[in-house]
Amino acid sequence: MKKSLWLISVGAIALGSSVPVAWAQDSGSAVDSENVNIIVTATRRASPLSDVPIAVSAVTSQAMQNSGATDIRALNQLAPSLLLSSTGTEANASARIRGIGTVGDNPGLESSVAVFIDGVYRSRTGAGLNELGEIERVEVLRGPQGTLFGRNASAGLINIISKAPEFTLGGKAEVTYGNYDYWRLAGRVTGPVTDKLALSLDGVWSKRDGFYDLVNASGAKVGETNDRDRYFLRGQALFQPNDALSIRLIGDYTHRDESCCGAPYIETRERRPVAGGGYSTAPFNRIAAILAGQGSVFGADPYDRDLTITAGRNYVSKLKDWGVSGEINYDLGGTKLTSITAYRHYKSQDYGDYDYGGADLLYRDPNTHRQFKTFTQELRAQGSAFNDVLDWLVGGYYAHEKLTLEDNIVFGADYGRFAACRLMAGASVNSNLTAAQLAACGSGLATQALITGTQAQLNAGLILAGVPALQAGAISTGLGNGLRALAAIPSGTGDVASLYHQKSENWALFTHNIVHITSQLDLTLGLRYTHESKRFSADFNNNNATCAALQASSLPAIATNAQLGSAAALAGGILTLGCLGNGSTGLNALDLNDKISDGEFSGTAVLSWKPIQELLVYGSYSKGYKAGGYNLDRFQLGSTGLNAVPAVFAPRTNADVTSLRFAAEKVDAFEVGLKYTQPKWSANIAAFRQEFKNFQLNTFNGTSFVVQNINGCDGALTAARTCAGGDVGPGLISQGVELELSATPARNVRVAGGFTYARAKFANRLVGSSNGTVPLDPALFLLPGSINSQAPEVVTTVSAAWTPSLGSNGLSALFYVDGRMSSDFNTGSDLFPEKRQDGYAVFNARVGIRGPQQRWAVEFWGQNIFNQDYSQVAFSTPLQSSSPSTSTTGQFALGAPMANQLISAYLAEPRTYGITLRGSF
Repeated sequence: MKKSLWLISVGAIALGSSVPVAWAQDSGSAVDSENVNIIVTATRRASPLSDVPIAVSAVTSQAMQNSGATDIRALNQLAPSLLLSSTGTEANASARIRGIGTVGDNPGLESSVAVFIDGVYRSRTGAGLNELGEIERVEVLRGPQGTLFGRNASAGLINIISKAPEFTLGGKAEVTYGNYDYWRLAGRVTGPVTDKLALSLDGVWSKRDGFYDLVNASGAKVGETNDRDRYFLRGQALFQPNDALSIRLIGDYTHRDESCCGAPYIETRERRPVAGGGYSTAPFNRIAAILAGQGSVFGADPYDRDLTITAGRNYVSKLKDWGVSGEINYDLGGTKLTSITAYRHYKSQDYGDYDYGGADLLYRDPNTHRQFKTFTQELRAQGSAFNDVLDWLVGGYYAHEKLTLEDNIVFGADYGRFAACRLMAGASVNSNLTAAQLAACGSGLATQALITGTQAQLNAGLILAGVPALQAGAISTGLGNGLRALAAIPSGTGDVASLYHQKSENWALFTHNIVHITSQLDLTLGLRYTHESKRFSADFNNNNATCAALQASSLPAIATNAQLGSAAALAGGILTLGCLGNGSTGLNALDLNDKISDGEFSGTAVLSWKPIQELLVYGSYSKGYKAGGYNLDRFQLGSTGLNAVPAVFAPRTNADVTSLRFAAEKVDAFEVGLKYTQPKWSANIAAFRQEFKNFQLNTFNGTSFVVQNINGCDGALTAARTCAGGDVGPGLISQGVELELSATPARNVRVAGGFTYARAKFANRLVGSSNGTVPLDPALFLLPGSINSQAPEVVTTVSAAWTPSLGSNGLSALFYVDGRMSSDFNTGSDLFPEKRQDGYAVFNARVGIRGPQQRWAVEFWGQNIFNQDYSQVAFSTPLQSSSPSTSTTGQFALGAPMANQLISAYLAEPRTYGITLRGSF
């Protein structure tokens, strides 16, 4: 598959197609429809794309419409250096540019790829997954943007510009219907109130059935999930009392009430290493066998999209996101002042079956929610000096955000038996338990003695179940009591209210200046100082009294009992989740408080040369910065993973809060590029190298989110897997080349496309801190020397549109196709081989008839028209492994006896198709 994608990529380039520098066709576009150059504001100045000495892809509203875009994920088809995926909720997104970004549904992390909408920073990338309404264009700026956009744009940013109100009365509406009973209604009306005031209102409503069927154990459909039910409204006012002053006010509201997100199993085998390399497959997976006894169903093909989850635990995703902003531009003659003031309020509730299977192990209760209240203010002044030799810009920025998270994880009715059976199954390949015995254990038929029996009944029950380590006779009373305590954990036990609060303040001063050394040679110098402070507090409350009653004497016996052999290490992990939060560990009614503060300079220097009008050559250096913060996952409190088993019994105190901190991410980036533009075609080439220190990596290890800063060591690691502070360097380096081409080779024919080769690779020796004293978390043992997750090395995009006239009556046709061809990559941030996604290709198409001046249109469309199956993000299914040390085939080289971690995945959308009717006046 990889070889064929290389051939397709080469063929696409040979045909003259390139990355998504898209064309504009509608009457409100900034340029002539036959011109390949468009106006962008990537430097906070309106400039032709060909004159901007940075790597930027600009996608117009027409290109988005042709591709069927309703949110920013469609940019994948048009920007090869960008990869957007949705994960645990539709409100959350993972964004990568040049293989660099932040993944995982952990609200404590802000993305390395920033999102701005109408000049307003959105602190989480998921804001761009909402309906966008009418937009003017989207700009994808590649590489760190640490000067003008500044905050948390260490990998790049997505800049979305909506359509402003117009002083000519107009409107448009469209109705779409597609498979999965998909309906979408969208409309816009705009016009003048006076000759100085114009208004606009646009809105979208969409509804669709789910992509997954929920089925019971017998295969009968009982519901569906991953549906769509949302609406969006945006009102604007544009006041221009004179030529010097412009005031634009924007208010928007997004509402969702959907079922999301399900994830099928994509790996359910138990594998064992064989001599000489490779592995064999066991007759059954012992974890899957236990779960089967508790109602889980393991389909033969995840792309059948049939899911079995616990009855009554359906996925729920509710979101309300609203905000207001005001942009004032005032021209004083030699100086232009700009002010952008905004307030955003975001709240989402995402809860349901947290184990993603039919067994009732874990769920998030309906009180789970996250909320962001954000105020931002930006002031800029810009102008020219020294007879236009200098274009100067200075500014300031302030942001204040309040984050509230209530994350309540609760045990289901099957968890206790599952935990006990999981321990009895052990981590030894010599287990002689049959699948039927394990299923009986999970269902309770062979473990009733664990819940109500005496010690003698426990021994008899375990021997009957065939537990190898116990067949010789009686077990210790401590171990027996511990197993009984686990099995007896009642349904509904867990978090009562696990609350996190975080207040962030960010302020910055910046300047960005272009010196015209000659008429052909420019020097751009930018500098920004950013200061960020965060105040963190948390309050944990838990009703799990079962473990607290026995923990002091009985439960430690599980984690240290030799009768469990290698399963003892697993016991500590189970207890971390099963008993963390009760009074003995100090997490019940535990209040945490902490604060951090940091300041950093970032900036850029660019030398650009235009030897002729059509050609721009540039070289640049930029330094990016992304603030540090807190990992909002209590299960990591006082630990870096599940490896410190005895420590789970230590009381937690406020001193442990430091284990939740992560440091600021920094990047040094170098780029050289060339842009050549003719009236009918353009070509852009960029070569880059980006060196990241303290890269903020977030991974889910099957129980909790591990957040760690990734750095590299130039020399050998010590026995403790650390190195000297002076030996620490970048932990992740992304380097490669990008090619963009766009052309109008004939009237009414436009092609565009792109080719990106980006190698985002970790250093060969990694540590978890900038001073080298913190070792890499064991969960991340596959990272050294490997390519980053969500980072395909080769991506090609291609799009083509033909809009021929149909006679002399003003009618025209539309024939459009776009495609994205990607080499293989790993979708999990821990790089387990089971999470690898093979190379794939996705194509969209649209065919239609349009009336005179496009006043009406009828279009038939299809997305993912060849129904390509692929995963967006794969993850370790919560709790569903025999042991942290036997999770993946990647551990065979370390001596692991088997791999039986179950893997689930958020799948990409299947083929969709439909019809759109559009009209305007």
